Amino acid sequence: MKLKIAVLPGDGIGPEITQQSVKVLKAVADRFDHQFEFEDALVGATAIDLLDNPLPEATLDLCKKSDAVLFGAIGHPKYDNNPDAKVRPEQGLLKLRKGLGLYANIRPVKAYDKLVEQSPLKADRIAGANMVIYRELTGGIYFGDKFTAEDGQSATDVCSYSVEEISRMAHLAFKAAQQRSKKLTLVDKANVLETSRLWRKTVTKIGEEYPDVSLDFLFIDNAAMQMILNPTQFDVILTENMFGDILSDEASVIGGSIGLLASASVGKENAMFEPIHGSYPQATGKGIANPVASILSAALLLEHFGLIEEAEAVRKAVELSIKLNVCTIDINKDNHYTTEKVGDFLEGLISEIDNININNENLNLGQMTII
Repeated sequence: MKLKIAVLPGDGIGPEITQQSVKVLKAVADRFDHQFEFEDALVGATAIDLLDNPLPEATLDLCKKSDAVLFGAIGHPKYDNNPDAKVRPEQGLLKLRKGLGLYANIRPVKAYDKLVEQSPLKADRIAGANMVIYRELTGGIYFGDKFTAEDGQSATDVCSYSVEEISRMAHLAFKAAQQRSKKLTLVDKANVLETSRLWRKTVTKIGEEYPDVSLDFLFIDNAAMQMILNPTQFDVILTENMFGDILSDEASVIGGSIGLLASASVGKENAMFEPIHGSYPQATGKGIANPVASILSAALLLEHFGLIEEAEAVRKAVELSIKLNVCTIDINKDNHYTTEKVGDFLEGLISEIDNININNENLNLGQMTII
């Protein structure tokens, strides 16, 4: 397969982590005989500094002409800490989502056996947790009309959804459930909100087209509680924009590190893949940023184009690196490796993932260990 991939490193640790993802994708291309073409573009604070625009037209044009977008991270304290800033890095991300029509956010959450003790949740509750959250990304209260009264004493945010917006999300989630454990949970607030009642009615009807998938429902407040009490009950979660934002951030504590969580944002014609974490400017250039979330986002990219074996090779390499403690400081505090060393290790594993021996002496020295 031949793919053109737009790489938007962004700010802070973004360039460091995307460099490792590109490295891994090139290893995948070599092993499986694909052709991946990469082209970098500006976005976020870096783009503001150079062009006074968080999403230059050239960047958006490149993304539209590419098969996929590999996104790093955006944000910088000089904008975060300035309430008077009229142009902000985050505006570039929102404009990019809108410009590419990315309506579905897909966020896998997995508890790795090696890391369950690092989670603030009890190990016996999260062990075996493995879910994916399907969040509607371009509708709801975040994108509805907004009003503030002239006297500043009241404000209104409109939450609106159409059957079309709900349906396209539901089909994606049901199809994902068919490939997993065939269970889908719709999270809503149908006892209070008209939009949630429309979600439940629409999803229930669409569920008839997927008789092999078990469909159940949870109100958002109960779902948030169940995420902590018994996360292993979930397989595929489908929900609207704001609820998905809340639940997916809550679920990040299950994995033990936010540096492990990948995401995909897809639309009818475009798709973007990015870690869920921010730009972490304090870590810039120190080699301590965890590249795994970005690399697992690259695995989602591969999976999006039907390259299932290739995506599995990346995930298998990540799991082995965690098992062997070839990790950055957020996971392995006592004997950690740099961002680049973790990337190098995963790159090497991709080439021989099905037939490798680990030399522990070399591993301790931080050298390549495939022999």
